[in-house]
Amino acid sequence: MTVAEFWLMAANIALALSAPYAIALFMYEKSKEAKVKNEEMYQALAGEYAKFNDLLIRNADLRLRTDPVPDGALSPEQKERKKIIFDSLVSLFEQAFILVYEKKMDRESLRLWSTWEDYIIFWCKRPDFRAFLPELLPGEDPDFVAYIRSIAKLED
Repeated sequence: MTVAEFWLMAANIALALSAPYAIALFMYEKSKEAKVKNEEMYQALAGEYAKFNDLLIRNADLRLRTDPVPDGALSPEQKERKKIIFDSLVSLFEQAFILVYEKKMDRESLRLWSTWEDYIIFWCKRPDFRAFLPELLPGEDPDFVAYIRSIAKLED
């Protein structure tokens, strides 16, 4: 084998090995990028829920994190604020559902979704929240509507 043939063979081997390496590196980077994107999305949604909790603090008279106040004990203005707050909550849940939920989730997606599922279950345990759902769900994503109704039904 001549020196030129040796270098030609070495170049061919290097080329044959570099293509799978480049593909593997590309796939790894894409996976890492997707994970970062998912984490950023989750952080943004968590920030929205934190803002929602601030809204609850500003409306503490409605006692939305404790035992529900009977509707008869609320003024018309309080009932309206309650409905608006529940509407905001349903919108936030729908956004999280659309962005995070999948029927078949990998471990990472399941980790991100489980927190939202806990929030949904917490709120669906409240009879006053469930009572507003029929008014709040029309026009929402059909898969989300079916999902939240199934959770609410378990709490009835």
